Amino acid sequence: MYRGHSIGVVIPAYNEEGFVGDVIDTLPEYVDRAYVIDDCSTDGTWDEIRAHAERANQRARQHGPLAVDADLKPVPVDDDAPAQFIEADGGVAESGLLYDPRIVPIQHEENRGVGGGIKTGYTRALRDDLDITAVMGGDGQMDPDILHTFLDPIVDDEADYAKGNRLLYKEYRRGMSKWRFFGNSILTFLTKVASGYWKTMDPQNGYTAISKYALENVGIESMYEYYGYCNDLLVKLNAKGMRVADVAMPAVYGDEASSIRYSTYIRKVSGMLLRNFFWRLKVKYLVLDFHPLALFYLFGILTTLFGMSAVGWSVYGKIIGNNPLFVRAALSLMIFTIGSLFLMFAMLFDMQVNEDREVQIRD
Repeated sequence: MYRGHSIGVVIPAYNEEGFVGDVIDTLPEYVDRAYVIDDCSTDGTWDEIRAHAERANQRARQHGPLAVDADLKPVPVDDDAPAQFIEADGGVAESGLLYDPRIVPIQHEENRGVGGGIKTGYTRALRDDLDITAVMGGDGQMDPDILHTFLDPIVDDEADYAKGNRLLYKEYRRGMSKWRFFGNSILTFLTKVASGYWKTMDPQNGYTAISKYALENVGIESMYEYYGYCNDLLVKLNAKGMRVADVAMPAVYGDEASSIRYSTYIRKVSGMLLRNFFWRLKVKYLVLDFHPLALFYLFGILTTLFGMSAVGWSVYGKIIGNNPLFVRAALSLMIFTIGSLFLMFAMLFDMQVNEDREVQIRD
């Protein structure tokens, strides 16, 4: 328990042998339950998870023997009682081991992506009725000693969701390469537009915490399962009017190898953000409520695209057919300018609507 709130942690892991065990061992004592998800790894990740979970749960049992039934509810047992096994979505815990509720190993039968692993953990956290559920990667990049900084905004009722921000201070992003910083900055801007959280930075940061209320209402069953799940979740949170806290934290990189293929990553995540942008406009500003900024966005996008196409066609006509350029180009630029103004007004309205939905935690 942390300040009167039950705490869960989801730890997705794919080929994190040599790292995930340390994550399990260093979890703060106030964490009530941790779901360690092996996403069908091809190395020794699953064996490492089982070994460290068994040791951690044996230590926990010294404070009172517990077993877990199929629904992960604590069941008191005698010391010599037979072990019970933990069933999991897409996999089962190792037979023959008694797992205390605090550490729950889960193995996917097929690789579902990091978002799929987190979705499995979130589903279990809802089933277990936890007040707040955090996410920490299995690669050891997320310092467990600062977990409380993500929990505090939710406990203090300042936010429904808290996420890390490695970009706020220069010294915090010192460990980040220039190429990673450049790509992160681009995705930050695209996510601002798609999600409506205009002050939020570093949306790819996977160190997060979410309240039970937000988890119940955000629709995690449709959460994006590939890298980019955190960007997708921000859009869903905004559509439901949830408050988000941006928590400053330093970037930490070790010897772990990234499994991201950036050519595929950029293509998939950009397409997802574009779809989510239009979905958010429909749900938040046309279905659940009405605001003309949705129409401003749509008119601005169409007019801007038409103006750009008209400018290109005017130049093409001048080159190919020696057609008069000045009048056509002037009209095309005017249309493009009008569309751009509508887009900027739409963004301004979007910022105003969501102004009180964002909190920045700087220390």
